Amino acid sequence: MKLIIQWSMKACASFFLVYTVVLSIHLLCPVIAGNMQNETDRLALIAFKDGITQDPLGMLSSWNNSLQFCRWSGVYCSRRHVHRVTGLILFSHGFVGSLSPHIGNLTFLRTLVLQKTSFHGKVPAEIGGLFRLQVLVLSNNSFEGKVPTSLTYCSELEELNLVNNKLEGKILEELGSLSKLRALGLANNNLTGMIPASLGNLSSLSLLSVGDNNLVGSIPEEVGKTSIDFIQLGINRLTGTIPSSLYNLSNMRYFGLSSNQLEGSHSQDIGVAFPHLRQLVLVENGFTGFVPISLSNASMLEGIFLSINNFTGLVPPNLGRLQNLRAINMATNQLGSSIGDDLSFIDSLANCTRLQTMVFTNNFLKGPLVSTIANFSNQLSTIVLGINQIHGTIPSSIENLVNLTYLDLVMNHLTGSIPSNIGKLHKMQALGLLGNRLSGGIPFSIGNLTLLLNLDLSSNNLVGDVPSSLAACHKLEYLSLSNNSINGSIPNDVIGLSSLMVLQLGGNTLTGALPLEVGHLINLVELDVRSYIAANSSRFRTLGSFSQKFSGKIPMFLGDLPFMTYLNLSFNELEGEVPSVEANVTISVEGNKNLCGGFPKLHLPTCVNVTSYSSKTRK
Repeated sequence: MKLIIQWSMKACASFFLVYTVVLSIHLLCPVIAGNMQNETDRLALIAFKDGITQDPLGMLSSWNNSLQFCRWSGVYCSRRHVHRVTGLILFSHGFVGSLSPHIGNLTFLRTLVLQKTSFHGKVPAEIGGLFRLQVLVLSNNSFEGKVPTSLTYCSELEELNLVNNKLEGKILEELGSLSKLRALGLANNNLTGMIPASLGNLSSLSLLSVGDNNLVGSIPEEVGKTSIDFIQLGINRLTGTIPSSLYNLSNMRYFGLSSNQLEGSHSQDIGVAFPHLRQLVLVENGFTGFVPISLSNASMLEGIFLSINNFTGLVPPNLGRLQNLRAINMATNQLGSSIGDDLSFIDSLANCTRLQTMVFTNNFLKGPLVSTIANFSNQLSTIVLGINQIHGTIPSSIENLVNLTYLDLVMNHLTGSIPSNIGKLHKMQALGLLGNRLSGGIPFSIGNLTLLLNLDLSSNNLVGDVPSSLAACHKLEYLSLSNNSINGSIPNDVIGLSSLMVLQLGGNTLTGALPLEVGHLINLVELDVRSYIAANSSRFRTLGSFSQKFSGKIPMFLGDLPFMTYLNLSFNELEGEVPSVEANVTISVEGNKNLCGGFPKLHLPTCVNVTSYSSKTRK
């Protein structure tokens, strides 16, 4: 979800950038310098420069008396009035400082763009005196305080972009008086209150982005009176239902309401109402009802994001008509039926030749894993169908998905073996099959997945050895093979993979000693081998014996492992002194009859005639 929200914010920022560039080109004329200079404008620019405390790229080095100010970097002057500044455009230059109130003296200014810099302090109220101003972009800075009411005096304003600052207060009701406003961006600030109904007066408004604030209340019905084709209201605390008037905005291309508290069902005709829709982002709300079957009418759709809601019923079977679809995510809903043939939509989606991401995890989807899943275009990189009620086998034809990087089929009812040709998916980075009923051995070819970061085959019925070929997976960070029937010894080269952060092998029938190569696991955070007490590492967090019958003394160095937070040695046959551990470590030693010492809360007898082997006494 976080990635989806980040993507939608990036989409909004990209749109604003294109909008700004196009509008600025329209407004600005070529620089024409004459011998005359307007002293008011020159002094205003000097005051602007004086407010900048850092200019790491030296972008203002040209701002000196050797050049007429119309030739200064980022300064644009009028064609008709050669000595008057009509544009000041500076972005991504690393400036640090405050915006001088003298900016209000540039009375011919039409375009002011100070984007992706580090301006701080308040937005000067004096900007409200720029009655010719048409474009104001102060996004991606650190401006604080309230949005000045005086901005509403800029009656010619067409774009107001204050995205990604630290502004607070309410959205000004008076913004509804800016009749020429086409784009309003206030996203990613600390704004509170409600979305003003007065925005419905802005008949020319095509872009509204006020997401990632603390806005409350409902979406005003009046918003449907505008010309909006891009709406981003995500990451607020909006409540209520979607106003029916919004479905009148027939030019809608981006519809983003994610991470609110909205509820109710959607118009089943949304695909007809929004024929030009490209992105539908409704993640993390309380929407109910069926997923509208009319979505297939929005033939330009590229992304459908409906995860973390309460949608029910079947996934529409006609989504294959969306030839531009690149991503679909309906995770964490209540999709499915009692019939048990809920995956037929996959047959249709296989026709979406541009599809890259398909996510339906955490639903109630029943039925067999259809072999059609291997018929997708090789554009497909992500398949997530975990936490459903899918049965059947993993088709060997999955080898056709040569660009697959993420395959998640966890916690289903899959049976059969892991296809031996899975090693042909050379771009695979994460493979999750835990919590199924898979049997047979772990394919030796899995070692061909050299880009693998995450491999989880735990809680199945796998047998045989840990394949030594895993040693070739030099980027592997997470390896879980626990709760199977794997036997034999742990290959030295596998347990010595220095990239490993989590290694879970417990709940098997592994034999032999823990290889000394475990000392190579310099990045290890968690180790679960259950039948072993780990040694030769100081970065383990979790060690578990889980009711195994260990005997002998507890190695005293366990008390010196600085990153360990959990130690369970219960129900063994251990004896002797319990090592002292840090106060934040959870330790359990119950079920061992011959232990002594340790924390008082363990209620063990005091040790008598015990020689301490603590590392504090070792040399």
